Amino acid sequence: MMRTGRWLAAVPMAALALATVYPLVFTTNVALKTRHEYVLDRFSPADSPQVDNLATAWGSVGMARYLTNSLVVVTCAVALLLVLGSMAGFALGRLRFRGSRTLYLGCLAALFVPFQVVMVPLARTMAALGLIDTRPGLVLAYVAQFLPFTIFLMASYYAHIPVEIVDAARIDGNTLFGVYRRIMLPIGVPALISVGILNALFCWNDVLIALLLMPSAENRTLMVGVTSLRGQYSDDIPTFAAGVLIAAVPVLLVYLFFQRHIVQGVTAGSTKG
Repeated sequence: MMRTGRWLAAVPMAALALATVYPLVFTTNVALKTRHEYVLDRFSPADSPQVDNLATAWGSVGMARYLTNSLVVVTCAVALLLVLGSMAGFALGRLRFRGSRTLYLGCLAALFVPFQVVMVPLARTMAALGLIDTRPGLVLAYVAQFLPFTIFLMASYYAHIPVEIVDAARIDGNTLFGVYRRIMLPIGVPALISVGILNALFCWNDVLIALLLMPSAENRTLMVGVTSLRGQYSDDIPTFAAGVLIAAVPVLLVYLFFQRHIVQGVTAGSTKG
């Protein structure tokens, strides 16, 4: 009976895994084909695998420039999110002051506001400040969009830290900032790693915000660049597949090496400790 139950669970999970892996395998196979091979048979293995399409996508198409833009923007955005989110999370999760509950509920409510609701006011504000088509403008937009999520996770994590730790640090003469810097920040490193990875994935995979705020081809992020390839290379699917593969590899590596931290970030605050 137990073996039957295992098979009933294993079969759909294997089917789900196959459905997840097959698109990546198919894209890799197409990226290694010539245009002629793809037209003749798109599903068969490449007769003579080659990297010409990858080189074209990387150099001529501009994927290298798009990758650089994404790396700079995502790194700066995640750094700001971790600093601001950890400080606000400590204040809202561990301290009690007038209006703290209201601020926490406000951050929680912001999670339910879709970006489409605020994108027109955001674009007008960015244009008025001269931040359209600039990396700082996109960084600030990412921080504004994902800061409530970061605060929520960090506040949930810090809320389970015993209050006696904060009291003991204050008795030893630490200021609130000293408690945060010397005590709470080191304790919160596991949560910071998890939320940092999640925010990096959110920013990296974003298309809508980057497309709205970075209209020029020179400043496109990687995902926007891949989206633009669909129109430019609609008759050259192998080159388009090569661009998709280049964009997918960094995300895939993050998932493979940091999957444990990603799970911890998703479940942060659901259990004590």
